[in-house]
Amino acid sequence: MLARRAASAAVLVPLLGAVLLLGHVAIAVAVVLIAAAAAVETFRLLRQAGHPALAGLGTAIGVLLVAEGALLPGAGQEALVAIAAGFVLAAVGSFGRHDPRDGLATWQWTVFGGLYVGLLSFLPRLVGTAPPLPATAPLAAFLDGGRWWLVLCVLTVWSYDTGAYFAGRTIGGPRFLTHISPSKTWAGAVGGLVVASAVAVALLAGIGEPPAAGLLLGPLIAASAQAGDLAESLLKRAAGAKDSGELIPGHGGILDRLDSFLFAAPAVYFYVLALVR
Repeated sequence: MLARRAASAAVLVPLLGAVLLLGHVAIAVAVVLIAAAAAVETFRLLRQAGHPALAGLGTAIGVLLVAEGALLPGAGQEALVAIAAGFVLAAVGSFGRHDPRDGLATWQWTVFGGLYVGLLSFLPRLVGTAPPLPATAPLAAFLDGGRWWLVLCVLTVWSYDTGAYFAGRTIGGPRFLTHISPSKTWAGAVGGLVVASAVAVALLAGIGEPPAAGLLLGPLIAASAQAGDLAESLLKRAAGAKDSGELIPGHGGILDRLDSFLFAAPAVYFYVLALVR
């Protein structure tokens, strides 16, 4: 399993690097395509869990939110319009269900699936709204501020996952929330938090932010990433599925690789919005 994970990472990391170097348009296109694939897996899991939904419409809602986040990263009203439109269209689409209880459930789960995938919109929003790096930042010459904040989000989430994996396997010990994910241990959570905080401290120093802020941002990303992982595990448990798909060898589906980012991306975005000038 570890070898398969390493092989997949050897492919994914260069792809991420290439997208970052190509710029904002490439990032937007990549996130939209990823969102579409994640939506397919989300609505498959909902169907397997016995929850009716209009998969095509829900996918369109999620992709529209991500596209809006890429095209208008600083806008707020447009996102509300997209959410309201999706809410109304899902309701209208549910009118065709003969059993009103089935129609209500279809409406609810269509909106849920679309909004769940739509959380990925905070990745391009982060890229488009983060302020420029200080001229004195050691890493300012390589990428702009938005892309460096995206790198920080990605690397800190990955470091949390990696730290939790190895700490959990090495130390073991008491587990938590086993009814959702039986492999989660307190040692893994603490190990992941320590590694994520260290990476956040180092990257903040590189982009000209106070390194000590990593002691806040690192735990924030760690907690958000863990919550995102558990949320997807809850969905898979309800569906009776081990993985969301088989797209990435050693990792499962695209949603299995993105689950942490669904909650971590909004956390980083609002951190930047509130605390970075």
